[in-house]
Amino acid sequence: MVNFALMITAELENLTNLEPQGGCDDPNFTYYIKLKCGSCGEMTKKETCVSLNETVPLPASRSTANLVQKCKFCGREGNITMITGRGRPLTQEISQAGKYAPLMVFDCRGFVPVEFSFGSGWKVESIEGTKFDGVDLSGDEFAEYDENGECPVMISNLRAVFEVAAK
Repeated sequence: MVNFALMITAELENLTNLEPQGGCDDPNFTYYIKLKCGSCGEMTKKETCVSLNETVPLPASRSTANLVQKCKFCGREGNITMITGRGRPLTQEISQAGKYAPLMVFDCRGFVPVEFSFGSGWKVESIEGTKFDGVDLSGDEFAEYDENGECPVMISNLRAVFEVAAK
């Protein structure tokens, strides 16, 4: 059982505070993750969906997880539980420093997260204060014009990594 922090960064032009629509602990936000089996090393062909509002009981246990899944190759079962309260938005300062912001922490048992796909359901605000909701990052970038601030805004060069996180 290892905790992995999903760390994100991007180039933010005249933007700050990139995060899921309802904040970093948004129960309705879906994470699309490719997983590697901790037993045989087989990687999932498609992204697996994990969200806070979906819980399933763990077999032979009283607790729950956000995902319980079997490896299609070796049949071993693994689970993922999301840990709230550890994520924060990607700010312009973090982005300009070339650093990553933690978005969510996953307690993984039997699986290792290897790839994250940015999708829809994001929010960001311009440095002039204009809010952009429902941002779709599935095309790997976002470009718009801030009418109030009279400046172009853009998100590009999206990157995500999983790092081992402290318990």
